Amino acid sequence: MCGVANEIAPSVESRPNKGMRCIGIDYGTRRIGLSYGDEIGVATPLPALVQTTDEQRWTALGDVVQKRSVTDLVLGYPYNMDGTAGFKAKEVDGFADKLRDMFNLPVHLIDERLTSFEAESSIAKSKLRDLRASGLVDSRAATIILQDFLDQRIPPALPMEEEV
Repeated sequence: MCGVANEIAPSVESRPNKGMRCIGIDYGTRRIGLSYGDEIGVATPLPALVQTTDEQRWTALGDVVQKRSVTDLVLGYPYNMDGTAGFKAKEVDGFADKLRDMFNLPVHLIDERLTSFEAESSIAKSKLRDLRASGLVDSRAATIILQDFLDQRIPPALPMEEEV
C-alpha cells in the first residue's frame, strides 16, 4: 500500500504557469476595475482606476503593470446572454488593442456576463450607489473575471488516490 503524497498541489517549480502575474480588468468609460493574481491561482481586488481623464487612468494602469511586473492582462469581454458580442464590444476591442500596443503583453478576453451582478449581490442596496462611485464594484467584477481565467489556467490539483 502506497502512502498519499505529501503535497496536495505540485510545487511552484513544477507548475506550467510559474512566474505568471496577471491583472484582471473590468473596463468602463469612467472607472476601470482591477484585480491581481499569480501562479498561486487566487485573484484579489486592487483599487479601481477612478481618475478624471483617460490619460490619468492609462498612466495609473501603467504604474500598476510596472510595479507588479505583470506578464498577462485579463480583460472582461461584454457578451450578450445569447453568446453574441455585446454593444460595448467594439469599444472593448479598441481598449484591448491599446493595452497590447502600450504594454506589449498578452491580452486574454474573458466572458464578463453577470460579473457586475455577482459583484453587487453582496452589497446592501443602500450602499451600492456610493460603492459604485468608488470603483469597488468594478474591482470586484475584475476579480471575478480574473478568477475565472486563473481557474481555467490553473485547475485545482486533486489529491493523489491511494493505490489498492
